[in-house]
Amino acid sequence: MVYLSFVICFLIAAGLTPLVKKLAIRVGATDVPNARKVHKTIMPRLGGLAFYIAFVIGMLIVRPDSSFTLPLLIGSVIIIATGILDDIYTLSPKLKIIGHLMAALVIVQGGISVTFINLPFNGVLYLHWLSIPLTILWIVGITNAINLIDGLDGLAAGVSSIVLLTVAGLALTEGNAFVFAVSTIVLGGTLGFLPYNFHPAKIFMGDTGSNFLGYVIAVLALLGFKNVTLFSLVVPIIILAVPISDTLFAIIRRIVNKKPLTAPDKSHLHHCLLRFGFTQSQTVVLIYGMSALFALAAILLSTSTLLGSLMIIIAVMVVIELVVEIVGLVSASYRPLLNMYKRIVSFGGRVK
Repeated sequence: MVYLSFVICFLIAAGLTPLVKKLAIRVGATDVPNARKVHKTIMPRLGGLAFYIAFVIGMLIVRPDSSFTLPLLIGSVIIIATGILDDIYTLSPKLKIIGHLMAALVIVQGGISVTFINLPFNGVLYLHWLSIPLTILWIVGITNAINLIDGLDGLAAGVSSIVLLTVAGLALTEGNAFVFAVSTIVLGGTLGFLPYNFHPAKIFMGDTGSNFLGYVIAVLALLGFKNVTLFSLVVPIIILAVPISDTLFAIIRRIVNKKPLTAPDKSHLHHCLLRFGFTQSQTVVLIYGMSALFALAAILLSTSTLLGSLMIIIAVMVVIELVVEIVGLVSASYRPLLNMYKRIVSFGGRVK
């Protein structure tokens, strides 16, 4: 039934997207180009509504037997309502965050949170009162992280699809039927939308789509790795390494440049790669490749020993840092690792 719902959700999203495009134009949910944006013409947004409807229908077909189904659906309604209003009227950052917080609170109220972490050598870290704020921070953070990478045709939809596929695969191996069902349903709808969104895009997913995908991915990660070990806690972080690192370094960049955290800029990962001379399609495929690489690392981490986990985590951190420095994600002068490498090479040459 889950596999059938995947196909049905794919077809529903593919069929609804042209209709949603017409609706977006009619209600004024359009994206006007400006100096920060890459597209050059007015584009309809609100495309996320197509795969959200597919998600709801998929949930009605599968009817997952879980106490988490209702909180997930109620939270998604809040997220979608916030996204639709933003796509039509352009809400302030404060109003959007209020909507995200409300959706996150519904999830916490529904009993979804990380309450403790199993440490190496039989230790246990109980989060106590930190459990709720950390869970809310995770949901709001990932929701906005997916939104921040939604800057090129097909980028957020493709990266989210890779994440959802990885989560579904891990859930299947661990026997987590609910996470597998939901991730498969959302994956089907997202892939049905992607052909209309890939360059040259006919419609954008808008905040309606990016916020919904971020919200669902954040909740699925919590459900898939609830009450986890220290290293398995890193698995969803590595799966989401591209949007998380892009968001983290955007925050660092704005702090360094003394700008508000909500201030938009044109220095995200995709912007930096475009300045390197890559086309839109090449940039998107390159970031897909990065996401797939991190997804593979997450899969390996989930089955590794303690030493293997440490090595994978270190390797991922080094790769992220190198990418950040090479593309100038913080600034053109931020190159500590590369400068250290140059000094080592220079010192080795003098010794010879």
